[in-house]
Amino acid sequence: MNFQTYRKALVIILHEIYGLNEHILAFGDKVSQAGYKVLTPNLLKREPFPYEQEEEAYSYFVSQIGFDRAADEVRQMVRDHRDQYDCIMIVGFSIGATIAWLCSASEIDGIVGFYGSRIRNYAETEPKCPALLFFARNEKSFNVSELVVKLEHRQNTHVHVIEGEHGFMNPYSKSYLPQAYQACLERSFDFLQWIAKGKM
Repeated sequence: MNFQTYRKALVIILHEIYGLNEHILAFGDKVSQAGYKVLTPNLLKREPFPYEQEEEAYSYFVSQIGFDRAADEVRQMVRDHRDQYDCIMIVGFSIGATIAWLCSASEIDGIVGFYGSRIRNYAETEPKCPALLFFARNEKSFNVSELVVKLEHRQNTHVHVIEGEHGFMNPYSKSYLPQAYQACLERSFDFLQWIAKGKM
C-alpha cells in the first residue's frame, strides 16, 4: 500500500552496531516505497562492519560513538528537518532502537524499535511520543520478561515479544524469521501510518 498523502512525513532509520549496511538500506527502500521520505544516517562515519566482526563492531560503537552522542546527533537531525516535515518518526534496530528510545523523550512524533537490548539501561525513560517496541524472546544478555514488565507501564509504550532471537528482522542474519519479519513490518507500517495521519 502506498501512503503518498504522507509525503510530509520523514522516517529516520537507525542501524545496528554493524553500520549502514545492505539490511538497513533495503529496509529504507521499503519505507520509501510506502510513500515516506527516508533518512538513513551513518552514525559510525565509516564503512559497515561485516557480521563476523560483531565484537569489533560493538567495541567501536561503545568507544568511538556511544549512545548519548549518537542520540544527540539524531536529535539535531530532527531539529534540522523539523520545518520541512509535519511528522518525523524514527525506526531503529538493536543499538538504533536504543537510540530511538532515548530520542522518544524529545520532540519526535513516534518511534519503532526492534530488539533494542540496551534499552534495559534506560528503562526509566518516559516517551513523549507513541513508542512501538519489539523484543526477541531469546536474548543472551538479559531477561526480556523483566524488561517488558518495566516498559509496559511507561506512558505511550507498546511492547511485543517475538518468539525468536536478536536479529529476527534482518534477512542477512542467521536469526532471520521471515514470518515474524512480515508480521512486524505490517504492524510497524500500520503504526507509522496512524501517527502520520494524526499529524497531517
